[in-house]
Amino acid sequence: MGKNQKYRTITFFKDYFQVFFDKQSKKVKAKIVWTFDLIEDLQRVPETYLKHIENTDGLYEIRVQLGSDIFRIFCFFDQGRLVILVNGFQKKTKKTPKKEIELAIKIKTEYEIAMRNKFHNNRNAYFMAYSM
Repeated sequence: MGKNQKYRTITFFKDYFQVFFDKQSKKVKAKIVWTFDLIEDLQRVPETYLKHIENTDGLYEIRVQLGSDIFRIFCFFDQGRLVILVNGFQKKTKKTPKKEIELAIKIKTEYEIAMRNKFHNNRNAYFMAYSM
């Protein structure tokens, strides 16, 4: 792809990620944004930065490290190219806390229901307008 073209687009669902992001220091925010740019720009993103969460249906973690501080931001793909950010947290143990994964899955389900409803509402409006 060309210099200004991207392989992925990162977007947000509601304010789940923004609440986490706003609490971070300027240096952590800069590292998160740098990692996002990398994920958008590279065709093949190394697992160092983006990794599938085992035993989940399409849930990934964006991995950010600044010094000894480790952060995880859960996300998933929509239509193959869109990265939807959900919750984030600072990792303090070797294993990702189960409650954080459960929250991410809950938000992903909420997103899928919202998109399904949006699709059906748009489709119904189209058919109503078309049949008039």
